[in-house]
Amino acid sequence: MVLAIKAIMASVSGKYEGDPNVKNKVSCSPSSSSVAEAVGINEKAWLRKLDYHLLPPLTLLYLLSLLDRSNVGNARLEGMADDIHMSGNQYLTGLTLYFIGYVLFELPCNVVLKNTTSRQWLPTLTLVWGVVATLLGIVEIYPGYLASRFFLGVAESGLFPGVVFYLSMWYKRNEQHYRVALFFSAASLAGAFGGILAWEIAHMEGGLNGWRWIFILEGLLTVVVSILAYFWVYNYPSTAEFLAEEERQFIQFRLKNDSDATINEKFTWSAVLDAFKDPKVWLYGLGFHTMSLPLYTLSLFLPTIIKELGFSAAKAQLLSVPPCAVAFVLTIGVAIASENTRIRAPFIMGSSALGCIGYILLLSQHRAGVSYLGIIFAAAGIYPAVAIVLSWPANNISGQTKRCIANALQISIGFALGYLVVNIVVVGILWLVLRRENAEKERAREAQGLTPLMGDVGDAEGDFQGDKDSRWVFQT
Repeated sequence: MVLAIKAIMASVSGKYEGDPNVKNKVSCSPSSSSVAEAVGINEKAWLRKLDYHLLPPLTLLYLLSLLDRSNVGNARLEGMADDIHMSGNQYLTGLTLYFIGYVLFELPCNVVLKNTTSRQWLPTLTLVWGVVATLLGIVEIYPGYLASRFFLGVAESGLFPGVVFYLSMWYKRNEQHYRVALFFSAASLAGAFGGILAWEIAHMEGGLNGWRWIFILEGLLTVVVSILAYFWVYNYPSTAEFLAEEERQFIQFRLKNDSDATINEKFTWSAVLDAFKDPKVWLYGLGFHTMSLPLYTLSLFLPTIIKELGFSAAKAQLLSVPPCAVAFVLTIGVAIASENTRIRAPFIMGSSALGCIGYILLLSQHRAGVSYLGIIFAAAGIYPAVAIVLSWPANNISGQTKRCIANALQISIGFALGYLVVNIVVVGILWLVLRRENAEKERAREAQGLTPLMGDVGDAEGDFQGDKDSRWVFQT
């Protein structure tokens, strides 16, 4: 079969060699489907084989990642805040520290991935965050909660961008989005099963408060799975044990004419700089930034939001399942439609519009049933849109190191840098507006022979018009 693949390539190249009408020989390369047919490979069945070997371990790791980061919302309902004497604002501070750790270490984690292997790095990250998540169950004081959340963010930071880069080394560009969506669908599954699992665990008998068992048991599960992942996660096509030599040749052929995955590219800092200088990378990041706030407020606060509608804590845990189940179905459905049409942006905008309808219903209605329907619409819009946004750079960015950095940078921008960039823009606009109005007031004072107010406003002569008064100078 290996010789057959090489022979087909040679025959096509020879057929057009020297033909003055053929300017681009790459376009004359045989399609992967024609090669597959010639050598007796069922390409669809072969892709399913890849999916069965690659996606289950990655999806399970991400599912555990989301359970371990979002179960704090379930634990809060079961009394965690009261036991460690934590106010609502202090709880939010812990959530914020998670994302600070995530953002700070996301880029370094992908640099490590590029210089090691997926089998070494991804399970190690999982093992570390599993230990940290377990330790959350024995926290007694508020500083311990803060430290645990920060280091949980550090450990989890490398998984998602690392997996997106990893999949880009296995699948053709138009095949990647559907696989990223399957992988990301674990986010909605985590929300669906997390509520049921937390409710069951919290009502166990075992000498500890229920919220502690949520962290301990789910964290220990992550530790066990991480050990299995050292044998379950594969490296890249050239060394994957489940591939025969002819299959390696076939996958190399498929990727060679579609992406840069077959190039033996060494890590260079110039490629890292190239990612930072590319404005499209920043736009991908800002695209995720606009989705990150609704995504994580929904995933982290879903049980609390439902409880505020008037339901008990137990019912709130269970009612968090339907919105996430609907989101799971739509994430897969939209991914299939996007892959078949090779269109990304319209599906992102359409899904976001559905999410907007959900938030309008949630915020404008005081009836529990209508508000709950709004939650379902919001989840059904947010998750499909995020899945496409996060797979977009892997589809379009060429250069392995640049793509690896861009995948990490996208989420870093989405979590924190996006807010800082928007802050700079907003403050800059406000600064210009205030300076312009101060200049207009100065001209008005000169025309009227007035001086700025330097002391008590009560000393002002005549009618004082508030901040519209020409004597009132804005601080810039």
